[in-house]
Amino acid sequence: MSNNTPNIFTEAELKTRIKSLAMEAYKNSLIDPSLYDLHDTKRGLRDLDGKGVVVGLTNISTIFAKKEIKGETIPIDGELYYRGYLIDSLVKGFVSEGRFGFEEISYLLVFGKLPTKQELDDFCTLLGSYRSLPLSFVRDVIMKRPSVDMMNVLARSVLTLYAYDDNPDGLSIENILKQLLKLVSRFPLLSVYGYQVYKHYHDDGTLVIHQPKPELSTAENILHLLRKDSTYTPLEAKILDLCLVLHAEHGGGNNSTFTTHVVSSTGTDTYSTIAASLGSLKGPRHGGANVKVVEMMNVIKENPNIKKDVDLRDFLVKILDKKAYDKTGLIYGMGHAIYTKSDPRARILKSFAKQLAQEKGLEEEYELYRKVEEISLQLISEKRKIYKGVCANVDFYSGFIYKMLNIPIELYTPLFAIARIPGWSAHRIEEISNMGKIIRPAYNAVSDMHKYTKLSKRSDK
Repeated sequence: MSNNTPNIFTEAELKTRIKSLAMEAYKNSLIDPSLYDLHDTKRGLRDLDGKGVVVGLTNISTIFAKKEIKGETIPIDGELYYRGYLIDSLVKGFVSEGRFGFEEISYLLVFGKLPTKQELDDFCTLLGSYRSLPLSFVRDVIMKRPSVDMMNVLARSVLTLYAYDDNPDGLSIENILKQLLKLVSRFPLLSVYGYQVYKHYHDDGTLVIHQPKPELSTAENILHLLRKDSTYTPLEAKILDLCLVLHAEHGGGNNSTFTTHVVSSTGTDTYSTIAASLGSLKGPRHGGANVKVVEMMNVIKENPNIKKDVDLRDFLVKILDKKAYDKTGLIYGMGHAIYTKSDPRARILKSFAKQLAQEKGLEEEYELYRKVEEISLQLISEKRKIYKGVCANVDFYSGFIYKMLNIPIELYTPLFAIARIPGWSAHRIEEISNMGKIIRPAYNAVSDMHKYTKLSKRSDK
């Protein structure tokens, strides 16, 4: 056995080396932007008008933002359909009847039809029966390694649940359905418990773990689990339920749902598929956008120089000019890849946000959101080269609603995941039911060709 001291870098040397190597990796990863036009390659799988490249078929949801009238494309108020039903009609249906809607919409997405009263009651009982975690899971998994990121907790927990399944790799629709419905029921627990443990270990807070109540809706259970006293108003539960409904599905073309299809097409297990979708949703360009909205609005609200509309306009101009907030040039919550005239989810949420603001005595803050929306849309149209219209998206008002509900910002994106798991479930079942070829897109190679050079002949210059 050799007694030689191993040749390893110190921490300082590692930092320097990685920094240097990162610059090399970045430099050799850049692609000339003109090559995208040369090869007719659509970045983000979308053209300048926001039209996506068709990569598959789905009958789960549909989005319309334009109509063809006499050969001319006309922008329209956005329309979102779940299984052929207009989202406005679905929302009006359960709201007018004083019911919670998330369970009904989950049934619609997964099974492709609206349930009868008996079918809905049985489905709610089924979800309530699954709304528990394996024995000691909180202690042995969630508490064992607390994380500062709740999406990390969710993904790690989902992957760990694989080990608790007696048939984790089975691809029968019956087996997959059972796995997915368990995840639908368990996501609120995994998210809230992860947050409570994080607060306990990182912020030295009191650890509060409430048991779920099978008789409560998903929205009610979230508030029950999250709040120390488990109390909430009917309007709070109603609006949280509405948020879940509006985030439950959004066509097969959004990043996380596309991920669900891509990973499912390999024939892998449900837990790996949903963990991959969670990784996609975690990104600030996808599920994390409402967090950026709230952070941006807090900066605006706390800026002592903004005392009137003209000051607000000047500040928003600075944001667009990359001179204020995070200097990305983005007014978060404004604009959407598909919707041009209006986002139907934002339209619906806006009116309910006003109701909640009145209950909470936050009318002034609601008015600030409304003004930022109005001024931002004018400025973006004036200052940006936009080939389509621009509108407020669902993230603009959902973050404000979560803030009014006293939901911690760490749970904003997990709430999106709690809402979206029924949509992912429907798309996974769709992909497995129609399983054909593995999804494998094409890339055009634009690299230069080189001849191999022996190591001894290579130069460091």
